[in-house]
Amino acid sequence: MVDVVSYPIVAASLVFAAWALVMLVADRNPREWFVIGAGVIEVLLLVQAIVAVIIMIAGDGPADMALFISYLIFTLLLMPATLLWALVEKSRWGTGVLVFAALVVAALVVRLQDIWEGVPSVV
Repeated sequence: MVDVVSYPIVAASLVFAAWALVMLVADRNPREWFVIGAGVIEVLLLVQAIVAVIIMIAGDGPADMALFISYLIFTLLLMPATLLWALVEKSRWGTGVLVFAALVVAALVVRLQDIWEGVPSVV
């Protein structure tokens, strides 16, 4: 994987999680700014997926292709699903769902890097 693509995703996810946590403590429901923030993260994730597919087509790839692709697909689906959940939830916990999702996205992107580099999972 290309670090130039992964690091901004992790940074954006952590900033979004921190911002959503502040809004959670302030008892704010998800608004338009949450949609924009989640959209930025999703665009970055799409760029990462496109870059990964191009690199895999070129002949380089992760040691465990099936695991990498499953993580990649799950990562792409996580933000839209949790954003929808957060917007439907009419309490402050909708914002809490976004905090959790952003932290999970950051962790999944780090794990994608590990899978790409052949680092085994710790079980």
